[in-house]
Amino acid sequence: MIKDLEPREVFREFAEILRVPRPSKHEEQMIAYLMSWADNHGIACRRDAAGNVVMRKPASRGREQEPSVVLQAHMDMVCEKDSNVSHDFLHDAIDAYLEDGWLHARGTTLGADDGIGLSMALAVLASDDISHPALECLFTVDEETGLSGAANLAGDMFTGKTLINLDNEDDGNICIGCAGGIDTLGKQLAHYVPVPDGYYAAQVRISGLMGGHSGDDINKGRANANQLLTRYMFAVMSKTDVRIADIDGGNLHNAIAREASAILCVPFKDKEALRTVLNIQQAMWEAEYGSVEKDMEVSLESVDVPHQSLAADQSKKLIETLYACPHGVMAMSRDIEGLVETSTNLASVKIKDGEIIVNTSQRSSVESAKHDIKNKVECALRLGGFDVSHGDGYPGWKPNPQSALLDKAVDAYQELFHSEPVVLAIHAGLECGLFLEKYRDLDMIAIGPQMYGVHSPSERLEIASTQRTWQWLKRILAK
Repeated sequence: MIKDLEPREVFREFAEILRVPRPSKHEEQMIAYLMSWADNHGIACRRDAAGNVVMRKPASRGREQEPSVVLQAHMDMVCEKDSNVSHDFLHDAIDAYLEDGWLHARGTTLGADDGIGLSMALAVLASDDISHPALECLFTVDEETGLSGAANLAGDMFTGKTLINLDNEDDGNICIGCAGGIDTLGKQLAHYVPVPDGYYAAQVRISGLMGGHSGDDINKGRANANQLLTRYMFAVMSKTDVRIADIDGGNLHNAIAREASAILCVPFKDKEALRTVLNIQQAMWEAEYGSVEKDMEVSLESVDVPHQSLAADQSKKLIETLYACPHGVMAMSRDIEGLVETSTNLASVKIKDGEIIVNTSQRSSVESAKHDIKNKVECALRLGGFDVSHGDGYPGWKPNPQSALLDKAVDAYQELFHSEPVVLAIHAGLECGLFLEKYRDLDMIAIGPQMYGVHSPSERLEIASTQRTWQWLKRILAK
């Protein structure tokens, strides 16, 4: 079914990519697939030590003297699934289906981010009737969990000075800049003690939230399940002694938490407080988020009293730390109207193998502001007794409104669709800033078809916009 969608040359490639497991940091099968694909198509191909792959194709007849163009996409995908779905991202194919002009996956992320960009580049390489200069198609690893592929890209992987990134998610938009980012991780040993006699235990669960991309969707008013769970625990703590036996909220650093749960222990005489407080909190959340989070589900169920829980003082400090840990938009751009400048995401909170682990991510288009919010998160975690570490981070991509490539892309769009494309910078992270560190003369833009719900199981790809983007890409190459 997918292979019959238009444009067929693109969806034929995407249908095959859906069959290849490609979680971030586990792209071995995708690398092997790409190397085999190149061999089967007679395309020159090499990989660097980081696992990045580049394919080269000579120019169309008559265009041999033109400078080469780089098409770039990342080969990994975010692996998120609904809690009731059984899916092994290391072995299973993505189960995709078509509905009302959109391509979805059953209970998991679709991986159109950035599998559809990868497919477009392969379709250009496979075609015999697209006019283009010499092509260098770069496919990077680990974009979604640290951009380590771009950071460790060999300095001789391509020679072109014009790069089209195919990792944009908004139809008719030309991205010319993006935010930089960094991760902040807090860890501390869980201090377990026996649950006192006469205590009651229950599991609270929050699910059905929209979640989404912690860059693109951070300003859309969506609830964070970790924040809601913390608000509930804080309210319970004001009524009675509460011990945390387990907590499991969110997953990936670059996704807004959709689900969170905790097993809480309270004195048996105060068991009704758990329900009363939850009813009050749920009413407040529905008033605050009802217009956005239409599928929110909240439950409280009795469970067997566990043998141990976090000590009372550690439970209290953890709740207070999570409450103090910021989440959401910190500042809007003063230069570009409507652009989020700085944000932070309270991504995940878990107790695992005897450790409490809090994972957060910070973004900003201003380097100093990125480090400022990183430091604020670090201070909140340190005050809560956490040992704190930071990822390597990645730089932003400064917009260049005078880009020659941008002018060609705008002209191509106007010729095809008789309207103006939207030129903008985005709050999400792209690899372009890292490319500039090694290839300082690059002229870059990012384009792509319409997607919604990326980094969540509600991810979907619009078929019609994929057709438009494909036509647009071919026209840009022709120009």
